[in-house]
Order: sequence, then C-alpha cells, then structure tokens
Amino acid sequence: MPIRAWFPTFIYCEPLQKSGLARLNADLAGECRQLRAFDRAGRRWSEKNYPGGYTSYASLNELHRFSSTFSDLEKKLTRHVRGFARALDLNLRGRSIRLTDLWVNIMPPTAAHSLHLHPLSFISGTYYVVTPRGCPGLKFEDPRLDRFMAAPPKLPGARRANQVHITYPAEAGNVVLFESWLRHEVAANRVAEERISVSFNFNWA
Repeated sequence: MPIRAWFPTFIYCEPLQKSGLARLNADLAGECRQLRAFDRAGRRWSEKNYPGGYTSYASLNELHRFSSTFSDLEKKLTRHVRGFARALDLNLRGRSIRLTDLWVNIMPPTAAHSLHLHPLSFISGTYYVVTPRGCPGLKFEDPRLDRFMAAPPKLPGARRANQVHITYPAEAGNVVLFESWLRHEVAANRVAEERISVSFNFNWA
C-alpha cells in the first residue's frame, strides 16, 4: 500500500462484564444518588462549575477508597485498563497501574461537560451507569486539530478515521478508555431523565 496510517489515536469500548450488569448498575445508581444527597460540598461546587448537574470530582473523587461498591468497580476497571495498556505497547518498566481518582457525574436535562483533558494520569475513562435513550455520548477531538492550518474541511462522508470529531454513544454497562491527553466533551443532555456515569483516572507507579 502506498499510504499507511501512523500515529493513531486509540479509544477502547467494551462492556464491563459479560453478565449481571443490570443489578450492578442499579446498585451503583442508588449509591450515586445517595452521594449527591449527602455531598453538600460537591453540590455547591457543581452549582458554579457544572451548572444544572452534579459531580463529586472536587469533593469526593476517591470513592473506591471507602465504598465497597466502588471498590468492586475498581477491580473490574483495572482489568480493562491493563488490557488497553498492553494494546498501546506501553512500557511500564515493571511498575503497576493504579486507580488514582474515581468520581460520579449526574447530568439532568441541560447539564453539559465542556471540552477538557485529564492531566497527571495516563489512562482515563468513563463507565456508564444510567443512559436514557437519546442522552449525549462522549465526543472526542482529533489531537492534531490546532495544527491543520490551511487544510480544507473533510468531506461529509469522510471515513471515521479521517473525521476531526467522533462521538461514542453512551450505553449503560460500557467502559470507554482513552489516553488522558485526548480532549473530549459531553454535549448538553436534551432528554428528561438523568444520565449517570462514573469517571476515573489511572496512573503508573
């Protein structure tokens, strides 16, 4: 082939486990809502920084350390992250991967999450707990976008690998993993029901 792909950006998407997702997600959803009711600091922070929604990002972002529900989730997520790290050909130099942050996001109607990345980690991701039909997915941006300069726009039917944005649908039970430098966002929730997810960061030490 005269043309080859170099410097690809990888995104991982897979169900957390083969069975029992409905029960697990019901338990997680209940705990997420209880957390919102308990977490006054998180609600105050969300009023200013996450309008219309709730996140425990700035208040309770190590949920795996004191909740058995989230500790069990940590073990399951770690297996997926190890597989993703192998697929990326990362040389961990004999060190182990470690979950550093894990927090809840609840998006009622109109709540959105603006474009951002996750510093001080190497793999980040989201686990979907409650995803009402029509709720927004996770939108990723081509990391080279600010270097396109004089490039013409992409064709409407451009192959997915050549698009400058790609959106992964939010589907309850799925784990989405990406390298932490990859910018992403969630558009405003346009449906009546709440969208609930758990976000996390992994480091190596």
